[in-house]
Amino acid sequence: MNKLSIIIPAFNEIRSISQIIKKVKAVKIPKEIIIIDDGSTDGTREFLEKINDTEIKVFFHDKNRGKSSAIRTGIKHVTGDITIIQDADLEYDPADYKRLIKPIIDGRVKVVYGSRFSTPDKRPGILNPYFAANRVLTHMANILYSSKITDEPTCYKVFDTSVLKSLHLKSKRFEFCPEVTAKVSKAGWKILELPISYYPRTLKEGKKIKFRDGIEAIWTLIKYRFVD
Repeated sequence: MNKLSIIIPAFNEIRSISQIIKKVKAVKIPKEIIIIDDGSTDGTREFLEKINDTEIKVFFHDKNRGKSSAIRTGIKHVTGDITIIQDADLEYDPADYKRLIKPIIDGRVKVVYGSRFSTPDKRPGILNPYFAANRVLTHMANILYSSKITDEPTCYKVFDTSVLKSLHLKSKRFEFCPEVTAKVSKAGWKILELPISYYPRTLKEGKKIKFRDGIEAIWTLIKYRFVD
């Protein structure tokens, strides 16, 4: 029986952390939940310190190091056969897990991305700044790495754990997505995309990614085309 490891990086997510944990636990598959508090100051850390659940492992950063650093900490503690990244907000629905991991369980592929924009009717208006950034990053990834994906920055990235652990990731802030896409592609692993549910939140609701992060993501895609 395959076990799924769910890595949840969390930074100041007190409004949603309990709900996302409930949603993840509700998925009836063999799993472990690995939560990394990345220096939260809003009560998230204190909430997580009280958790007593054999299915959940919690680790704490002494200060905010960045989402990618939190994911890398989580990878060190993964024991499952398959690993997925789960944001601590409520934009992504854990009910999609079973469908996303099936191609890996069946031996078809080693890497699956959940695409928010796999069909034109799901794509927001072109003037939406997050959509524009997504298009740029996805288009660059496809050009630089000869891939054919529709949603490079998606949170739902699913891996055969042995593949994920072989990638020697180095990113610290929000560069996990472009770095892992670059390194998976350079290693020759096919990325299979499947459509997922998506419930976007606004900056007012706590969305943290900034313009600077988009620039860093672009640079990361370019950099890893030429270096390891």
